[in-house]
Amino acid sequence: MDGKFLTGGARVILVGDIGGTKTRVAAIARDLARDSMVVETYRSAEHAGFLEILQLFMERHRPEVEACCVGVAGPVQDNRCSATNLPWVVDGRDLARHLGIASASLLNDLEAVAYGIEVLQPDEIAELQAGEPGVQGNRAVIAAGTGLGEAGLFWDGAAHRPFGSEGGHADFAPGDELEIDLLRALLLEYERVSWERLVSGPGLENILRFLRSSERFDRVAESPAVLTELDKAGEGGQAALVSKYAASGESPLCALALDRFVKLYGAEAGNLALKMKATGGLYVGGGIAPKNLAKMQDGTFLAAFLAKGRMRPLLEKMPVRILLNDQTALLGTANCALRSAGS
Repeated sequence: MDGKFLTGGARVILVGDIGGTKTRVAAIARDLARDSMVVETYRSAEHAGFLEILQLFMERHRPEVEACCVGVAGPVQDNRCSATNLPWVVDGRDLARHLGIASASLLNDLEAVAYGIEVLQPDEIAELQAGEPGVQGNRAVIAAGTGLGEAGLFWDGAAHRPFGSEGGHADFAPGDELEIDLLRALLLEYERVSWERLVSGPGLENILRFLRSSERFDRVAESPAVLTELDKAGEGGQAALVSKYAASGESPLCALALDRFVKLYGAEAGNLALKMKATGGLYVGGGIAPKNLAKMQDGTFLAAFLAKGRMRPLLEKMPVRILLNDQTALLGTANCALRSAGS
């Protein structure tokens, strides 16, 4: 996609969103106007590192860059990050040298999403629970995609201050007998089981595989054609099929897997909301929630979110919202760059 501003001499903000499956790079004007964005998407596994992707973007669009900020799926320390689901090391100093600018900033990818919340339009957010009107306070962000990201926004009395987290890698805690059996099964495959092993794209496939091998799977009721397609898709290709056939009603197995996934998603979102005391709201980002919006809105997610015993009244006061714009992280990195520059 070509943007007129790239050839008009105006300097732009260069931003990125590095994920385990795909990496996006964008150039955007200082007013963050959507129609000013020039975005390119790359398959992460096809490239040796982010600098290679950045060079491709620069050669194609040749933007005049005044600032750069990039979100990375992994822990950022000293403006450097070893990506969690990629064999990449990303360093802000290398980015700055490559671009010929004074500095470039790295954020955890969910921290980037957190920065994006305040620049979204009302029609880019879907509400699951209104919460208590007018209450300010901390916010929390959770997002399932290739992995499970979590972040917080501290309320300082005047503004929200985003910060990153690696909470998605905390130990999974089962909530019923089925989940106890699920944990036991996964412990045969993994040294430890984190929430990311279940609440993510690969996690959905883990749930599917467990249910298919368990006595809860009714092979007689299942569509042979769906099972064949799942087998052909293999690891990494089944999650989208689960969503498709759960929504169409063609597969009881896929419906059961997606239902359990959304329940677990809601349970961990509730855990995060309690830890952050997110009276300012719990926000659900990532690609999976918008693609399964009807299921996210059917009450399964919210019921699990609220099922925290004596803490239910506190959780009922919290707004719960789904971020629908898949460019929230890019907008967030641009917003962070502007904040850092004092704009």
